[in-house]
Amino acid sequence: TELGVERRFVPESCPRAVRPGDFVRYHYLGAFPDGTRFDSSYDRGSTFNVFVGKGQLIAGMDQALVGMCVNERRFVKIPPKLAYGSEGVPGVIPPNAALHFDVLLIDLWNSEDEVQVQTYFKPEKCPRTVEVSDFVRYHYNGSFLDGTLFDSSHNRMRTYDTYVGIGWLIPGMDQGLLGMCVGEKRIITIPPFLAYGEDGDGKEIPGQASLVFDVVLLDLHNPKDGIAIENQLVPESCERRSQTGDFLRYHYNGTLLDGTLFDSSYSRNRTYDTYVGKGYVIAGMDEGLLGVCTGEKRRIIIPPHLGYGEEGRGKIPGSAVLVFDIHVVDFHNPSDSVSITVHHKPSNCTVLSKKGDYLKYHYNASLLDGTLLDSTHSLGKTYNIVLGSGQVVLGMDMGLQDMCVGERRTVIIPPHLGYGEDGVEGEVPGSAVLVFDIELLELVTGLPEGYMFVWNGEVSPNLFEEIDQNHDGEVLLEEFSEYIQTQVDTGKGKLAPGFDFEKIVKNMFTNQDRDGNGKVTAEEFKLKDQEAREEHDEL
Repeated sequence: TELGVERRFVPESCPRAVRPGDFVRYHYLGAFPDGTRFDSSYDRGSTFNVFVGKGQLIAGMDQALVGMCVNERRFVKIPPKLAYGSEGVPGVIPPNAALHFDVLLIDLWNSEDEVQVQTYFKPEKCPRTVEVSDFVRYHYNGSFLDGTLFDSSHNRMRTYDTYVGIGWLIPGMDQGLLGMCVGEKRIITIPPFLAYGEDGDGKEIPGQASLVFDVVLLDLHNPKDGIAIENQLVPESCERRSQTGDFLRYHYNGTLLDGTLFDSSYSRNRTYDTYVGKGYVIAGMDEGLLGVCTGEKRRIIIPPHLGYGEEGRGKIPGSAVLVFDIHVVDFHNPSDSVSITVHHKPSNCTVLSKKGDYLKYHYNASLLDGTLLDSTHSLGKTYNIVLGSGQVVLGMDMGLQDMCVGERRTVIIPPHLGYGEDGVEGEVPGSAVLVFDIELLELVTGLPEGYMFVWNGEVSPNLFEEIDQNHDGEVLLEEFSEYIQTQVDTGKGKLAPGFDFEKIVKNMFTNQDRDGNGKVTAEEFKLKDQEAREEHDEL
């Protein structure tokens, strides 16, 4: 005769219970006291959806549902007076029948409900939050109030990408995403009238269903965003900043806004080398690399419309904001020449180095960022060259000009005057600017350009006869070499300094051996000034 309610299962968590005026979705089995089933929502494949306490249910069920939690199961015994009474339901419920219902509450909401947001993780740093018209990328698990999963971006292994607040989403999600930080995790509970309403959405979401989204925000930008630059380290001394057309070498770590690493030059153990402002890199990087100093470290945050756009690239998803932490190793311009800074010049600086001079000097060689490449000091010996003979890179030939013994200078050589794009494998990186700290220790004056041997006095009028020691009218290489050696040893002649004696003599002999038969005759033999006069006469 009285309503009977048996709570067969009550969930541990019950944040909300049914009150009169609430809308509920529940499954049930309806049977008579003898166990004969007369109805089942399970057989129809859909829940029973109804307002509680508004007379839409039999009185006993209206009372029995009050106080239920989602996922709670109740066994309800309803006497006839609180069911269908003496009339019953023709063909289904006989008159004066007591009814038993096995009820499982699936969903619960009220027309006055709003979107509920529960943040369960928030990053310590939150420089920016979602606003209307922002574009976001997020992962989610979508479930009903009873925990049944209906959708997941994780399962598709692809974020959900959309604008916020402009109608691309259900109204409840538009509201629930506002104010989120990148990296934040929140649960957004949305009543059906702010979701898919009475009709639901396809087979997955039934009508009048409350939705629960477990969301993690991965990315956030606005189409109006430009790049953002955060200076992390700027050297105290910055004599030059990069400009359009400069060529930069830099290291970087590339991540997404949530910290996911997608690329790193460090992992390849090689800098990224490129022109700036010429379209060789994405637009945001082109802009972000302007105005940097050598040695500077900065963070460049690039929105997708200045990065890889909607399509993405490789490990970079579409519409992704990119974060580059860069370290500028060096830069130069193709129009750069050698830069020379003199640190010390002796007061008695009268003899200056020139092409052809033999120089002995010490140096420390480094990159612009200070990385030491080589040092003669560590070897304990000088570096010796003939200036202008191609024994060093062109920039060094230029940098050693007009030095005096005892002078110290720094020579900065751009790569097109150094080791170029290829560098020296294992020693000098490609496209590297080189810095040489030089001290000139010794200078031996060279010969006039084009000469490998000069006389210190008058030339003998019988020179060929003196060289032709056996007087057979022919001079062999051995005779020629012995004669030149004697002139040098006695101070009568001078060879170009810094070259191998045998190579010089052989070269001089070959020049005289005009028919190439390995012998020089009196007719072939000519001094250099004689050759010059003959050429002049011919011209």
